[in-house]
Amino acid sequence: MEPNIFDKVHDIDLKKTMEKSYIDYAMSVIAARALPDVRDGLKPVQRRVLYSMIELNNGPDKPHRKCARIVGDTMGKYHPHGDSSIYGALVNMAQKWSTRYMLVDGHGNFGSVDGDGAAAMRYTEARLSRISMEMLADINKNTVDFVPNFDETEREPVVLPSRFPNLLANGTSGIAVGMATNIPPHNLRELIAAVVKIIDNQIEEGRDTSIEELMEIVKGPDFPTGATILGKAGIEEAYRTGRGKIRVRAVTDIETMPNGKSRIIVTEIPYLVNKARLIEKIAELVKDKRVDGITDLRDESNREGMRICIELRRDVNANIVLNQLLKHTQLQDTFGVNMLALVNNEPKVLNLHQMLTYYLDHQKDVVTRRTKYDLNKAEERAHILEGLLKALDYIDEVIRIIRGSKTVAEAKATLMERFELSDAQAQAIVDMRLRALTGLEREKLLNEYQELEKRIAELRGILADENKLLTVIKEEIQLISDKYGDDRRTKIGYDEFDMSAEDLIPDEDVVVAITNLGYIKRMSSDNFKSQNRGGKGIKGMQTIDEDYIEELLMTTTHHYMMFFTNTGRVYRLKAYEIPEAGRTARGTAIVNLIQLQPGEKITATVPMKEFDEDKFLFMATKNGMVKRTPMKEYENVRKNGLQAIVLREDDELIEVKATDNTEDIFLVTKKGMCIRFHETDVRITGRVSMGVIGMKFDSDDEIIGMQMASQGECLLVVSEYGLGKRTPIEEFTSQLRGGKGVRCYRITEKTGYLVGAKLVDEGRQIMLITNEGIIIKMRVNTISIIGRNTSGVKLMDIDPESGVVVASIAKVRESSQDEDEELEDGFLEDGDGSEDDREGEEKSLREEDEETDSE
Repeated sequence: MEPNIFDKVHDIDLKKTMEKSYIDYAMSVIAARALPDVRDGLKPVQRRVLYSMIELNNGPDKPHRKCARIVGDTMGKYHPHGDSSIYGALVNMAQKWSTRYMLVDGHGNFGSVDGDGAAAMRYTEARLSRISMEMLADINKNTVDFVPNFDETEREPVVLPSRFPNLLANGTSGIAVGMATNIPPHNLRELIAAVVKIIDNQIEEGRDTSIEELMEIVKGPDFPTGATILGKAGIEEAYRTGRGKIRVRAVTDIETMPNGKSRIIVTEIPYLVNKARLIEKIAELVKDKRVDGITDLRDESNREGMRICIELRRDVNANIVLNQLLKHTQLQDTFGVNMLALVNNEPKVLNLHQMLTYYLDHQKDVVTRRTKYDLNKAEERAHILEGLLKALDYIDEVIRIIRGSKTVAEAKATLMERFELSDAQAQAIVDMRLRALTGLEREKLLNEYQELEKRIAELRGILADENKLLTVIKEEIQLISDKYGDDRRTKIGYDEFDMSAEDLIPDEDVVVAITNLGYIKRMSSDNFKSQNRGGKGIKGMQTIDEDYIEELLMTTTHHYMMFFTNTGRVYRLKAYEIPEAGRTARGTAIVNLIQLQPGEKITATVPMKEFDEDKFLFMATKNGMVKRTPMKEYENVRKNGLQAIVLREDDELIEVKATDNTEDIFLVTKKGMCIRFHETDVRITGRVSMGVIGMKFDSDDEIIGMQMASQGECLLVVSEYGLGKRTPIEEFTSQLRGGKGVRCYRITEKTGYLVGAKLVDEGRQIMLITNEGIIIKMRVNTISIIGRNTSGVKLMDIDPESGVVVASIAKVRESSQDEDEELEDGFLEDGDGSEDDREGEEKSLREEDEETDSE
């Protein structure tokens, strides 16, 4: 009997078998499971889900279909794997916090940003979104290759036509064997603008596009969950090399609550961070006492948006708590970019330029194939129409031939021979209906034929000229950009560790506004228009109850801003670090920017470019103490501030000026007294000293302003109820410090106490700010010059019984030309001020000593 061949033992080399099997498995995972194709940015399972949906006619204009139906179809026809992986891919494409431009429009519970899973597929429904129709556009026009499915009963596309750069628009992440990919999502408008740039350079200049040009257009990733990217270094590295680390930080705001406590509000979190787990982690840190000072933690998110509220104890510094949270939780996270994709079924790490170029090559291929398909169809139809038009020319003979033939085949053969027609043309003639004989129908055929001739010439032109082809692609993707493009959600902020940030910021004039309750903002300097005295003013800032603008100063983006507080500490920022906001916006609470202690308020701000050897900072306190210290001593300001002056218990620092040893100092009290003395009268003392007595006055009086003689020719004083005047500084004789001074204003019930004193030149403008945030701006030359012991004229229309009072005054810096233009613009002028010719030389901030002034 023949031995059974299956009984035979085969010797195999286990090492070789393992190697072969493992390599086969690894290649299968790399090429057919975990990595996206560079052309359409989809993994096989996503591509199969989308193709199944279009096959099911499940478009955005049709009703939603059960997800179980879609998953079943995908699994049965194209993807012979587990249903959970297919449903997982479908769900991911329908989550607005996972996918930047959702490819699936879901209906039902598709999970949440808290990490909740979607409902089972028998409950949820879905259909294609509008933008995913652009992924599948023209798929039936032979634009992409089709291959047999796993059991060779169906055909599936190798890649989708993808009319927009989906790989970068939606990003992707996947872990294969021995390699992984992690591509962040981007903004569609920016990506399409970058592709258009590549096309334009190709058409107009016949050159390749540099990566620098592309990086000017594509600013960085744009995550669906918003947040802020810190610095550009990581982005640049990722775009140049294909790999890089991007630091993403949550968007937070520190608010002061009515009871004086602070709270941190989180409104956007980094991409792919689980909100519920983030809150749990914060609670854990509080429980383990690793973060101190958090009294309450609430998730107030709703349909309108995200809001995590972290309430703090009254005595803790909100900034320190926020920094601890950024360090220990995913409020700050790193996105490791690894731009790996399949190019011709091979995994490659690509930079930004390569990705966009491969995408453009794919579009050239798709549009060429579509054009060929359209041309072929048009030529076939034109051929038929030629036959029909020829038949209509000899219609009587055609009818005779058809009537005289026994069969259709015989009729066709005779027609083909007689009129030299092709088989298709003869078939069309015998199929022709009698209605084609009417004049109207004949005209229709002729028009269609002429249109087709034009279309054929156009299509042939596209195929013959690559520039025409590129123009077609450009026009089509620009339409997609207009239709589906949206604004960036992720801002790109400054990274304190990235030294290149400052070079990117233009050095330009800005106005910085600070309110009494500590809100700050930076605005462009052309936000305010000129009015005459006696007017009602314009709204300068959206303030909250009982808040008003306290300080308006002009500086440039690269200047240091030195912030001096009532408790005698100093903090420092670059002007560009202050967030920009519109004229009526409230701005940012200053505690977001500098680490103020509880109860600390900013009372003086000095902009300065550098710390000169021969310059001094001159300080004055509410109780009349003055101090002069070399500016050099304030060069190294730490993050948490520096002691600038030592104060007695009930005293406060009210004003700081930069001086140069040649100044006369003016101190003015709220009861209308003023003293003038030379700064050298005050001996130089160190940073941590108390200073000396500058002025003596009654116990219920206090200093409201300090000015330097170089700041102007006249002392302008303004009282609570809007009265004011100018007095020439010659009327104030110099005396020694420590005296009582002389009267500079007569206080009456009608005037109220003084609120502001400034030294001004003829050509200047002044702003009056009320405690309700109303601003009036007027030229100084419209305010009367009168003697010391008087009460002045009405500058602002204020009713003493209304509770509205002037809160502060500020000088404005602008060139005369700007003001004249503003008045010529027809800006409303009211009040009774007369226009005087402008006198005094106007200086712009740049020419003026940058440190002289701090209003």
